[in-house]
Amino acid sequence: MNDEFTMEQRTVNQAGESLGRYTAKTFGWMFAGLLITLIVAISMYVTGAFIYVIRIPAWNFLLLAAELILVISLSARLEKMSVTAAKSMFFLYSAVNGIVFSLYFLMFDLLSLWIAFGITAMFFGVMALIGYFGNINFSALRPFMTGGLIFLFVFWLLAMFIDLSAFETMVCGVGIFLFLIITAYDAKKIQAYYAYYGQNSEMAAKASVFSALQLYLDFINLFIYILRFVGNRKD
Repeated sequence: MNDEFTMEQRTVNQAGESLGRYTAKTFGWMFAGLLITLIVAISMYVTGAFIYVIRIPAWNFLLLAAELILVISLSARLEKMSVTAAKSMFFLYSAVNGIVFSLYFLMFDLLSLWIAFGITAMFFGVMALIGYFGNINFSALRPFMTGGLIFLFVFWLLAMFIDLSAFETMVCGVGIFLFLIITAYDAKKIQAYYAYYGQNSEMAAKASVFSALQLYLDFINLFIYILRFVGNRKD
């Protein structure tokens, strides 16, 4: 697929679905995933079920491994799996992520969580609109995005073994800026997926779910970095 988004877009794909409807459906899947995460997180916290999770040895690594397996499997096997399977894996990932997010209720006060969510929603919406409707050459920004993701991965990996808390605010600022750019990039890719898979309704549907996953991850990461940047931790 042409990542520079210069291909001619079809007005209606094979399934008779317009670009506008395809885009709306993609964001609909993303919002459904966020809703599942929110419901699971609140349920785990209110019921106290998170206590049973943190009692499991190496629970954090197990949850991280489960999330990575689901994301990698969905990305690698997208063309081979059915639309139903793609949706199921996306929603399962959203639910697992909800377990992780239930612990944020222990770490941050409720006001901080709502403020961070509001800021995230505003920033995400603005950047998605800019990316989708703007004429931006994202190919020139791809090395920056790749390098930024590698930097964040290495930092948090090192932070697991040594104290890097003095640099956390700066790194969170980098993370916020990076995922704002990636949000615009992924919003633009919806058009490319629609054009590329327009003559294959099944692949177009699976690409829509995959786009929803990418946007979901953008929102989640943006929220985490904003929360760490502005949130008040509980004593």
